[in-house]
Amino acid sequence: MSPAHVPVIPAGLEDTYASWHLAPAVRVGDTLHCSGVLGTRPDGSVPEDLAEEIDLAFSNLEHVLAAAGASLGDVYELLTFHVDLAAQVPVFMQVRDRRLSDPWPAWTAIGATQLGGGLPGVRLEVKASAHLSPS
Repeated sequence: MSPAHVPVIPAGLEDTYASWHLAPAVRVGDTLHCSGVLGTRPDGSVPEDLAEEIDLAFSNLEHVLAAAGASLGDVYELLTFHVDLAAQVPVFMQVRDRRLSDPWPAWTAIGATQLGGGLPGVRLEVKASAHLSPS
Protein backbone atom coordinates (compact mmCIF):
# COMPACT_ATOMS: atom_id res chain seq x y z
CA MET A 1 0.00 0.00 0.00
CA SER A 2 1.36 3.44 -0.90
CA PRO A 3 1.11 6.42 1.43
CA ALA A 4 -1.67 8.97 0.86
CA HIS A 5 0.94 11.62 0.19
CA VAL A 6 4.45 11.36 -1.17
CA PRO A 7 7.13 13.98 -0.55
CA VAL A 8 8.91 15.35 -3.62
CA ILE A 9 12.52 16.26 -2.91
CA PRO A 10 14.39 17.68 -5.92
CA ALA A 11 18.15 17.31 -6.23
CA GLY A 12 19.87 19.91 -4.13
CA LEU A 13 17.01 20.25 -1.65
CA GLU A 14 17.69 17.09 0.36
CA ASP A 15 19.15 19.14 3.21
CA THR A 16 16.01 21.30 3.33
CA TYR A 17 13.95 18.16 3.86
CA ALA A 18 16.34 16.73 6.47
CA SER A 19 17.11 19.94 8.39
CA TRP A 20 13.88 21.91 8.19
CA HIS A 21 11.60 18.84 8.17
CA LEU A 22 9.57 20.16 5.28
CA ALA A 23 9.01 18.74 1.83
CA PRO A 24 9.63 21.08 -1.10
CA ALA A 25 6.42 19.56 -2.47
CA VAL A 26 3.97 16.79 -1.66
CA ARG A 27 2.10 14.71 -4.21
CA VAL A 28 -1.45 13.70 -3.29
CA GLY A 29 -3.00 11.71 -6.10
CA ASP A 30 -2.78 13.87 -9.23
CA THR A 31 -2.16 17.09 -7.29
CA LEU A 32 1.19 18.59 -6.34
CA HIS A 33 1.27 20.98 -3.39
CA CYS A 34 4.49 23.01 -3.43
CA SER A 35 5.93 24.70 -0.37
CA GLY A 36 6.78 28.36 -0.73
CA VAL A 37 9.86 29.04 -2.84
CA LEU A 38 12.14 32.04 -2.67
CA GLY A 39 13.85 34.02 -5.39
CA THR A 40 17.34 33.15 -4.24
CA ARG A 41 20.42 32.23 -6.24
CA PRO A 42 22.05 28.79 -5.79
CA ASP A 43 24.38 30.32 -3.17
CA GLY A 44 21.36 31.53 -1.16
CA SER A 45 21.84 35.21 -1.97
CA VAL A 46 18.92 37.48 -2.84
CA PRO A 47 19.25 39.78 -5.87
CA GLU A 48 18.86 43.51 -5.33
CA ASP A 49 16.63 43.74 -8.42
CA LEU A 50 13.02 42.76 -7.59
CA ALA A 51 12.25 41.46 -11.12
CA GLU A 52 15.31 39.17 -10.92
CA GLU A 53 14.19 37.89 -7.50
CA ILE A 54 10.73 37.11 -8.88
CA ASP A 55 12.17 35.41 -11.96
CA LEU A 56 14.43 33.29 -9.73
CA ALA A 57 11.40 32.32 -7.64
CA PHE A 58 9.74 30.99 -10.79
CA SER A 59 12.94 29.16 -11.76
CA ASN A 60 13.15 27.60 -8.29
CA LEU A 61 9.48 26.61 -8.51
CA GLU A 62 10.17 25.09 -11.93
CA HIS A 63 12.92 22.95 -10.34
CA VAL A 64 10.47 21.59 -7.74
CA LEU A 65 7.78 20.96 -10.35
CA ALA A 66 10.22 19.13 -12.65
CA ALA A 67 11.12 16.70 -9.87
CA ALA A 68 7.48 15.60 -9.90
CA GLY A 69 7.24 15.46 -13.70
CA ALA A 70 5.38 18.76 -13.97
CA SER A 71 6.03 22.21 -15.42
CA LEU A 72 4.85 25.77 -14.90
CA GLY A 73 2.10 25.01 -17.42
CA ASP A 74 0.59 22.55 -14.92
CA VAL A 75 0.21 25.20 -12.20
CA TYR A 76 -3.44 26.00 -11.51
CA GLU A 77 -3.06 28.02 -8.31
CA LEU A 78 -0.54 30.57 -7.01
CA LEU A 79 -0.34 32.02 -3.53
CA THR A 80 2.22 34.79 -3.21
CA PHE A 81 3.47 36.65 -0.17
CA HIS A 82 5.02 40.12 -0.47
CA VAL A 83 6.74 42.40 2.05
CA ASP A 84 5.54 45.45 0.04
CA LEU A 85 2.39 44.27 -1.69
CA ALA A 86 1.44 47.51 -3.48
CA ALA A 87 4.92 48.09 -4.91
CA GLN A 88 5.63 44.46 -5.82
CA VAL A 89 2.40 43.30 -7.47
CA PRO A 90 2.89 45.25 -10.74
CA VAL A 91 6.44 43.87 -11.13
CA PHE A 92 5.27 40.39 -10.12
CA MET A 93 2.55 40.49 -12.78
CA GLN A 94 5.05 41.46 -15.51
CA VAL A 95 7.39 38.57 -14.63
CA ARG A 96 4.50 36.14 -14.12
CA ASP A 97 3.13 36.98 -17.55
CA ARG A 98 6.52 36.12 -19.09
CA ARG A 99 6.79 32.81 -17.20
CA LEU A 100 3.17 31.57 -17.35
CA SER A 101 0.49 31.65 -20.01
CA ASP A 102 -3.20 31.11 -20.64
CA PRO A 103 -4.99 29.36 -18.98
CA TRP A 104 -3.94 31.57 -16.07
CA PRO A 105 -3.84 30.07 -12.61
CA ALA A 106 -5.97 31.26 -9.72
CA TRP A 107 -3.87 33.76 -7.74
CA THR A 108 -3.98 35.25 -4.26
CA ALA A 109 -1.41 37.84 -3.16
CA ILE A 110 -0.88 38.53 0.55
CA GLY A 111 1.16 41.19 2.30
CA ALA A 112 3.59 39.97 4.98
CA THR A 113 6.21 41.51 7.24
CA GLN A 114 8.87 38.79 7.03
CA LEU A 115 9.43 35.80 4.73
CA GLY A 116 11.86 33.02 3.91
CA GLY A 117 12.48 31.80 7.42
CA GLY A 118 13.97 35.19 8.24
CA LEU A 119 16.60 35.17 5.46
CA PRO A 120 17.70 38.81 5.10
CA GLY A 121 16.58 40.60 1.95
CA VAL A 122 13.78 38.21 0.93
CA ARG A 123 10.86 40.22 -0.44
CA LEU A 124 8.51 37.54 -1.72
CA GLU A 125 7.62 33.88 -1.52
CA VAL A 126 5.66 31.85 -4.09
CA LYS A 127 3.54 28.80 -3.27
CA ALA A 128 1.84 26.79 -6.01
CA SER A 129 -0.43 23.85 -6.69
CA ALA A 130 -0.18 21.88 -9.92
CA HIS A 131 -2.08 19.12 -11.68
CA LEU A 132 -0.04 16.00 -12.44
CA SER A 133 -0.58 13.18 -14.85
CA PRO A 134 -1.74 10.05 -12.98
CA SER A 135 1.19 7.89 -11.89
